Amino acid sequence: MRSFIPRTVYVIQKIRRFFRFGNTGYLFVLPALLYMLAFVGYPIISNFILSVQDVTVTTINAPTKDFVGFENYRTLLEDEVLITSIRNTFIFTIACLIFQFLIGFALALFFNKDFPFAKPLRGLLMIPWMIPMTVSGLMFKFMFSTNVGIINQLLQMSRVIEEPIEWLMHPGSAMFSLIATNTWIGIPFNMILLSTGLTTIPPELYEAAAIDGANKRQSFFKITVPLLKSAIEAVLILGFIYTFKVFDLVFVMTNGGPVNSTHLLSTYSYKLSFGLFKYSQGAATANILFIILFCVSIIYLKFVYNDKGTAA
Repeated sequence: MRSFIPRTVYVIQKIRRFFRFGNTGYLFVLPALLYMLAFVGYPIISNFILSVQDVTVTTINAPTKDFVGFENYRTLLEDEVLITSIRNTFIFTIACLIFQFLIGFALALFFNKDFPFAKPLRGLLMIPWMIPMTVSGLMFKFMFSTNVGIINQLLQMSRVIEEPIEWLMHPGSAMFSLIATNTWIGIPFNMILLSTGLTTIPPELYEAAAIDGANKRQSFFKITVPLLKSAIEAVLILGFIYTFKVFDLVFVMTNGGPVNSTHLLSTYSYKLSFGLFKYSQGAATANILFIILFCVSIIYLKFVYNDKGTAA
């Protein structure tokens, strides 16, 4: 008991000394840090350990798992479906980013103007972003269906096509359907972030440019785009991350078909783990997805710090 009291006093003195130097902010960061370690850090480490073992449906309950190193990664890199999934993921992501950004930017510029019902209409356009992804996937799956889908009905009524198109039954049209659906979902996200950036641009800059003889095109490329650089970078990077890891939309609409032609890294990882019960290879596929997104995040942070250094 006597030794306990001096030790307690020593600890209290250490705590007081720690907070004396303005370290109170660490207390506010600590809950978030613990949450990230428990719900993000541990799954990442556990998934990596799983990817270097040989775990299947027959060995998942074994007390010890065989360590195979990077054999799962070597096997996957020789898998044609994985290569197709990587290619599909980049095609899907880049195509969605282009259409989402261009349409979202155009809508942001449109709703930045002062006209009646601008705010209510902009609020209504946020509905696609608020609808759950699975609901949107089911809705567009019915819309793109062959016989009862409204897409085919409208095209036939307008005499664009004579026979219904099997949108989700052919590789090219199935990927187009996924891109169109995800573009519809992501447009409001781009629009609202870019609209927020447009509100930070002082109107006086456009007035001064007009006095100097600049037209709207010159004002757009010399004022709007440069001042929106940070917002554009954030929108593109966040859009890339959100789109690159899309799972539920593809799972609901095509489930990676037809003939594995619309598999993304996320859906192929799910298929390996819970369809073919190759848990280690599924974990390795998920790690490949993680590594790509991690590299993209590092590149984005590098650009941000370079911009801050240039501005300073």
